[in-house]
Amino acid sequence: MCATLTDFQPQGCHRRLVEAAAQEFGRDGFRGASVDRIAAAAGVAKQTLYNHFPSKEALFEETIRCHVRDIVVELGDAQGGIRERLLAFGDTFRQRLLSQGGLEWYRMMVGELSRMPELGGMVWHQGILATQRHLADFLAAAMTRGELRHDDPAFAAEMLCSMLINSDRTRGLLADDPVSPADPQRVSSIINCFLRAYRPD
Repeated sequence: MCATLTDFQPQGCHRRLVEAAAQEFGRDGFRGASVDRIAAAAGVAKQTLYNHFPSKEALFEETIRCHVRDIVVELGDAQGGIRERLLAFGDTFRQRLLSQGGLEWYRMMVGELSRMPELGGMVWHQGILATQRHLADFLAAAMTRGELRHDDPAFAAEMLCSMLINSDRTRGLLADDPVSPADPQRVSSIINCFLRAYRPD
């Protein structure tokens, strides 16, 4: 049973277990992570952990699933013109994927794909592709209004997302050269380049 405090009600236990697991997996990877340490960090008994998650694999999958929800970026109803809204999107997108925690999570997830290949599909469809679709919808509406050149909005969204993170993420993962996700000048240069490419005819 969970403790009687509000934060330790069943849903609170679940959240604390996932948060503790994310820390443990992020630090020690799947193989090095300890179920005992996760339970202790969450403030629950080991049996309580297994009441929520039947296995270490299931707990790992849930931490990935929660992170996937966190990386989805929508443009929403933010105010401003197309450039201002794309700048805000770019800043948020980079913060979520290029932060130290984001890079560590990506490295950890990729390292376990041979063991749990279904995770790759989940991350792609529910995280990366979902973000690209939100962006594509925004770009399609801008094309309809004549603010951008008419083209394939899905391709445009894919290209912009790649411009914002791919090179910097590769550098952050492979080189001893920390990436700063908060780089307004770089984001501004990328958005300006994108807008020049899709300037209305």
